[in-house]
Amino acid sequence: MASPGSGFWSFGSEDGSGDPENPGTARAWCQVAQKFTGGIGNKLCALLYGDAEKPAESGGSEPPRATSRKAACACNQKPCSCPKTDVNYAFLHATDLLPACDGERPTLAFLQDVMDILLQYVVKSFDRSTKVIDFHYPNELLQEYNWELADQPQNLEEILMHCQTTLKYAIKTGHPRYFNQLSTGLDMVGLAADWLTSTANTNMFTYEIAPVFVLLEYVTLKKMREIIGWPGGSGDGIFSPGGAISNMYAMLIARFKMFPEVKEKGMAAVPRLIAFTSEHSHFSLKKGAAALGIGTDSVILIKCDERGKMIPSDLERRILEAKQKGFVPFLVSATAGTTVYGAFDPLIAVADICKKYKIWMHVDAAWGGGLLMSRKHKWKLSGVERANSVTWNPHKMMGVPLQCSALLVREEGLMQSCNQMHASYLFQQDKHYDLSYDTGDKALQCGRHVDVFKLWLMWRAKGTTGFEAHIDKCLELAEYLYNIIKNREGYEMVFDGKPQHTNVCFWYVPPSLRVLEDNEERMSRLSKVAPVIKARMMEYGTTMVSYQPLGDKVNFFRMVISNPAATHQDIDFLIEEIERLGQDL
Repeated sequence: MASPGSGFWSFGSEDGSGDPENPGTARAWCQVAQKFTGGIGNKLCALLYGDAEKPAESGGSEPPRATSRKAACACNQKPCSCPKTDVNYAFLHATDLLPACDGERPTLAFLQDVMDILLQYVVKSFDRSTKVIDFHYPNELLQEYNWELADQPQNLEEILMHCQTTLKYAIKTGHPRYFNQLSTGLDMVGLAADWLTSTANTNMFTYEIAPVFVLLEYVTLKKMREIIGWPGGSGDGIFSPGGAISNMYAMLIARFKMFPEVKEKGMAAVPRLIAFTSEHSHFSLKKGAAALGIGTDSVILIKCDERGKMIPSDLERRILEAKQKGFVPFLVSATAGTTVYGAFDPLIAVADICKKYKIWMHVDAAWGGGLLMSRKHKWKLSGVERANSVTWNPHKMMGVPLQCSALLVREEGLMQSCNQMHASYLFQQDKHYDLSYDTGDKALQCGRHVDVFKLWLMWRAKGTTGFEAHIDKCLELAEYLYNIIKNREGYEMVFDGKPQHTNVCFWYVPPSLRVLEDNEERMSRLSKVAPVIKARMMEYGTTMVSYQPLGDKVNFFRMVISNPAATHQDIDFLIEEIERLGQDL
C-alpha cells in the first residue's frame, strides 16, 4: 500500500494516466472524482493538490466548524439542474435525517461531510509529516472537551465536530511509522468493505437475513481450511470476535468431543480436565479455562527453549504427570507465532504427542497464520494440517481491518453439536431453503457481526499472491531491522539468531549504561529505558513501538511489522528516533 505521493490514488494504468503525481493527468483525475462523488471529490482534490489549505496537524482544541454546505439533490434527473439550497447544520438534528419526511437532501449532505472528514483522515494516515498520535493525558482530554451524555439532542453541526475531534486524537494505526500492535495498516478495499457491511447492518445467524454474506463465509472458511491442508477444505469454522474467543471455542469443542455430557450436566459430571500450552502462549488460554469453569490452575504451562518454542519433551513429561494424578489431559494448544518472540512451536512433534495420548491438538495461529499464504514462509507451520482446530486472525498479519478472526475445525458437524440449542423461534426447521446455511446455532453468539466480507473482498482484490507479497515484504523489513541492529553499538538482542516472524526483540542501551558491568544494578536501570523512550515517542507523536518484560528479562522493545506501507526508510527512522530520545538516559 503506497502513500498518496506514490500513486496511491492512481487508476493503475501503465502509462501513468490517472496518476495524481503526473501534472498532466492530476486534474483529469479530479474531474472524474468530482463527477462521481460531488463534494467528496472536490474536497479530496483540494486536499491532495493544494487548492485549499491542508488541515493543520495540531492547534486549538476546537476543530474547524462545518456550519453549512450546498446540499446534493435527490431528484432522478441526471444531470440535474435543481438549485442547491444551503444546509445549515446548526438548525438540523438527527431527526431531520432519513427516515424523516424530505430527509434525503440533509442526509446526503451530512453523510458527504462525514465522508470528507474520513477521507482527509485516510490521506493524513499515510503522510509521514503528520503525527502518529496527538497525545494528551486522560485528565487533559476530559477537561478540554465535554464528553458527557445529555438529555437533549445536539445539532448536526456539533455532531460533525465530534467526528473531527474523535479522529484528531485517534491513533493513526495505518501510519507507516506505527509499529505498536500486531494489527496495523489501513487497507482501502478492506475499509470500503467495512463501510458496506455497516450500511447493510445485518446479522450473520441465518441465510434468510444475510444470504450473500453467509455464502461468502462458507466459501472463505473452506478456502482457509484448504490452505491449512485439510483434504478438500473439509471441516467447519466460524468467524468470531477475536483470537481469544476463537481459542475459547477450541477449548469448548475439545471438551465436548471428549465428554459430550458436559453440555447438559456441567463440569460436575466430568473428571478434572487439564490443558497444556507453552509459557510464551497467549493469556487467552487461561482466560478461556476460567470462563468455561475448567479453572486457570488446570492450564499447565510447558517450558520453552531460548527462542520461545515449546519443548516437546517437557510437554510429554507434564502429560504423564497429570495422568498419574488421575487428571484427564484433553487439549494441547501449540502456538504458531507467539505474541512477543514470534516463535513457532514444533507442530509435528506436538502432533505426534497428541496422537499418542489421544488429546485434541489446537494451534493458535492468530499471529502466524498469515504465513500460510506465503510459499517462502509457510514451512514454519509444518504440521498444522494435523491439528484438530486452528485459530487464524486475518486482521493481524494479513492487514484486514479489525475485527476478523476465524476458528477452523477439522471435524464437520462438531461445532453444531456442541453449541446448538434448537431455538425454534429463530432457527425454524420448515424453511424453504437448505438449513445447513443457517450458522447461528453453531455459534456461542446470537448476534454476530459480518466480519468475512472485509477478508473476502480484499482476497478478490489482491489475490492470494497479493497477500503473499504483503507478508513477504513485512518479513523482509523485519530481517532488515535485525541486520542493522544486531551489531550496532547500543543495541542488544533479546535472543540470538534471525527472528522467524516480524517480531524483533531488543534492548537499547544508552551511553551511560554501556560501561557498566552486567549486574543487577545495570538491569534495574535498563528496565527503565524502554518505558521512558516510549513515553517520549508518544508525546512527540513521531512513532510507536511496544515494550514489555518477559520472564527474567527486563523491559525490551518488541518491534512488529504488519503494515505494507512501511519502508526501509521508516525502519531507519525508528532506529534514529530511539537513539535521539534515549541518548540522555
